[in-house]
Amino acid sequence: MANILIVDSAATGEASVSRKLTRALADRLQRRDPSARIVRRDVGAAPIPHLTEATVPAIRAGLVESPEAERALALSDELVAELQAADVIVLGAPMYNFGMPSTLKAWFDHVLRARITFRYTEAGPEGLLKGKKAVVIEARAGLYSEGPAAAMDSQEPHLRTLLGFMGIDDVRFVRVEKLAFGPEAAAAAIEEAVAALESFAETELPLAA
Repeated sequence: MANILIVDSAATGEASVSRKLTRALADRLQRRDPSARIVRRDVGAAPIPHLTEATVPAIRAGLVESPEAERALALSDELVAELQAADVIVLGAPMYNFGMPSTLKAWFDHVLRARITFRYTEAGPEGLLKGKKAVVIEARAGLYSEGPAAAMDSQEPHLRTLLGFMGIDDVRFVRVEKLAFGPEAAAAAIEEAVAALESFAETELPLAA
């Protein structure tokens, strides 16, 4: 049985392309493996709090000095447990102002924890979540994978770095680009993404089961 964690981060509700695609992938994975356990965490609809002066010591060092810090550590523990239990992580990540949504960054801020999801060694940092697969669905209004705007892509490199820092380096990026280039371009991009996700479900899920 595969454990699959899906993290949505779009702020646009049911109009979100990335959310529709994560849902389609979840349905496909469930059909592929009816015993698969799917956990959904929608940080777009229910945002993770951003770090504050009161919560940083709790997340970084486990220091609980206030009710706010206690709640932050409990939430972080819950998010980390979901991540540790997952064989496959699916991130729905629209591009906002050339990067990921701040709600998704806040999720990373709560799960990137020294000695838990990564550690420092004499040879440098080491991720502690090895052996997992991830697929990142990047919904973009423009074209950033190539051409003049590629230099403005602060989304994919950042996501790759954060996942890799935790040891998650088996990552497939599915880009849904040119969504603002007209209905035909958007439909073609979504169709291509659906095909890529179906391929992922067919070829990758059995390896994680």
